[in-house]
Parts: sequence; C-alpha cells; structure tokens
Amino acid sequence: MSMINGFSDADAQRLGEQERQLIERRERLLGPAYRLFYERPLHTVRGEGVWLYDETGRRYLDAYNNVASVGHCHPQVVEAICAQAGRLNTHTRYLQEGILDYAEQLLATFPAELDRVMFTCTGSEANDLALRIARHYTGGEGVIITRFAYHGVTGDISELSPSLGAGITLPAHARTVRAPDAYRLGADNVAAILAEDVRAAIADLRANGIKPAALLLDGIFASDGVLPDPAGFLAEAVAVARAEGLLYIADEVQSGFARCGERMWGFERHGVQPDIVTLGKPMGNGQPIAGVVARAEVIEQFGRSVRYFNTFGGNPVSCAAGKAVLDIIQQERLQQRSEQLGSYLRDGFRRLAERHELIGDVRGAGMFLGVELVTDRQSKSPAASQTRRVVNGMRERGVLISAAGPLENILKIRPLLVFEQEHADLLLESLDSALADAQV
Repeated sequence: MSMINGFSDADAQRLGEQERQLIERRERLLGPAYRLFYERPLHTVRGEGVWLYDETGRRYLDAYNNVASVGHCHPQVVEAICAQAGRLNTHTRYLQEGILDYAEQLLATFPAELDRVMFTCTGSEANDLALRIARHYTGGEGVIITRFAYHGVTGDISELSPSLGAGITLPAHARTVRAPDAYRLGADNVAAILAEDVRAAIADLRANGIKPAALLLDGIFASDGVLPDPAGFLAEAVAVARAEGLLYIADEVQSGFARCGERMWGFERHGVQPDIVTLGKPMGNGQPIAGVVARAEVIEQFGRSVRYFNTFGGNPVSCAAGKAVLDIIQQERLQQRSEQLGSYLRDGFRRLAERHELIGDVRGAGMFLGVELVTDRQSKSPAASQTRRVVNGMRERGVLISAAGPLENILKIRPLLVFEQEHADLLLESLDSALADAQV
C-alpha cells in the first residue's frame, strides 16, 4: 500500500472526499463572493506561533498572514483577552481606564503632532471614518488613490479598492495615479512621476467641479505589488497634495505595527507626516480592533459637529488585546527582528535569483516582501502562470505565501514577526524547490 504524506491511498481518498464536501457546503452556505486560497484549499484547525495545522495534524509555516503577526494564539494575547472578558466588555460610553491606557501607549509610537485616536473594529471602517473626517475638514469630496489599490470593503471604501475586481466601478469623485513601481518605471523616476500624477489628478478633479479632499495611499503599496523603494519617494507627492489643500491619509492597515522593520509605521520611511493614519489587521493579533490616528485639529473639527459611536470599536477586550500586542512588540524586540530577518530574507531571495531566471526583482521593507516573477528579464514579461504554480507548490511543501499585483506575478511574502532564522531558512529552501518546479 503506497503512502502520501504519511497517509495511505485510502486515507488520501477519504480526506479528498471530506474536502470536497466541505467546499460544497461552504459555497452553499456562504455564496460565491468568498474566495479560497490555493488550488487545493487548506483546512486549518489550529494555530500556534509561526505554524498553522490542518485536520491531519500537518503543520504549515505561515509566511503570509499579517493579522496574527506576533504569532498565532500568542499566550500573552490570549491571557489578556480572557482576563478582560472575565471582568468587563462593553462600549465606550462609560468611563474606563483600559481604553485610555491603550490610547496613550499607541499614540506614543507616533510623531507628537498625531495625538488623537478613534477606534473602530476593522481597517475598512477605519478608512471609511478617515475619509469622512477628511471631507468634513476640507469641505471637499475628491479622493486620489493608486490604480490597483485596496483600502477595504465598506460601501464607499470598496469603490476606492479597484483590486477587488472588475465589478468595482470607480466613482466620479475618485482619480487614480500610477503606483510607484521602481522596477518598471525606474527608481530615479518614481518620485517625480507620482508627484506629477497627483498634480494632474487634482487638476482633473477641479476641472470637473469636484473639490479634492484626500490623497489616500497604502504605506507599502501592497496590492499594487509591494513597492517600498526608494525610501523618501512619497514626499514630493504629499507636498503637491498639501499645497492644493488635500489631507494625506496614510493607510497603515497592512504596513504598520513593526511590519516594515526599521520604523514602526510605513510612512516613516519617507520622511513625511500624515494628517490621518488608519490602522487595523495586526492591531489585536486576531481580535477585531482598528483605528484612526490624526492631528488634533483635524479630528476635533469633525467631532464638534458629528457624533461618532461604534458599538464594538474600542471595547475593553479589544483594547486589552491591542495593548498586549504593543507590549510583545517591545518585549520581544520584534521591530528589530523584522528589520534583521527581512534583510536576511531579501539577501536569500537575491541569491535564489542567481539560480532562477524567473526572479526579476526582489524588494521589500522589514518583513513585508515582494518577489516579482518574469518570463524574460529583458522585457520584464509577467510570469503569472508560474507565480500561481510557485504559490501552490509552496503550499504543498508546507509553506504559506500568496501573490499580488495587477499582473498577478508578484510573490507576496509576509512572515509572522516572530519568525526565527530557522524559519527563514525553511522558507528559502522551499521557495528554491518550488521555483525549480515552476520552470519545468
């Protein structure tokens, strides 16, 4: 009797039938809008540290999920959630010290001028609220985003997330600019191109009778293909927007909380200070919490005339989880680890590029990495089908990554911040093997 991954043919057939039934049940109950990763979907039942486990007990190295960034089921986060849930969990209309203690600790990680915070449950809600605040402050309506941006799933914000698919129609008050793709546009050109595109977008909005309100940019341009370099390229575009009366909203939902290594927040790499910053995803390590950080005058003008209330936003349990995450980042020196291991991985990917012609470019900041695959390095033709093969090949090897970018040819790699070098080595070894198979 042959064995597959430690299971007999009969066991593998049985598991395959269970998987098929689970997929059919999911589609029947949840509908067609939900998507699953991988050609052979992963059935997860448990998480611990850097590992996810499937129903057979096989473990997978998590090099993708940016929510449980300090580790799946981190004991300190679990304890904070359980302890607070056993005492009190209610809304923000009562006086409580927990939300204030957390707000002080969180704001201390920002430049001094960004000194107010409002809490939501999700990054989508945070971006929605940020846009409302910007429009109230400026009296404008227009928003500028990148061409393949993702900012969330609420009504207004999903319309500003063209990466969600062909069913998204850009609203009349929105304009798009080219993403700062140093690989395809040239590192020396991206700052000027982005600034000129922003200038043109503002002019076009005004020409159509729309007053601009905000420049909304993801701190690492994740959906556009993970585009962090060269550091500083945002400054000119932000200056153009500010001169025209727009607010700069830094979407740090994906790039924040030490993900970018050298700095706590992605915008800090560019030497610019946002008017509004939005937070989410890793903020509670899986517990729903997100937020908007802004300059006092921006939030206070909004708050004086608009009552804001979010039933679950800023609840005591979520704030306890958020505080635990900040404590862990500091105690375990995860920002420093993100910088060091991120650099180690980028060097490793570049060594792989010496053996695999598929790799056209390696980029990233801290533990947010992009590896662009091309069929020809001269023409930079996107290797979309090979990218899918690599992502699925990594899953079969027990390592989880994904893909990004409008051309669907960029490996999107976001290791958990608690990775050790042995985990980075396993990632590199698995990618080496998957790339070899994808080129056959």
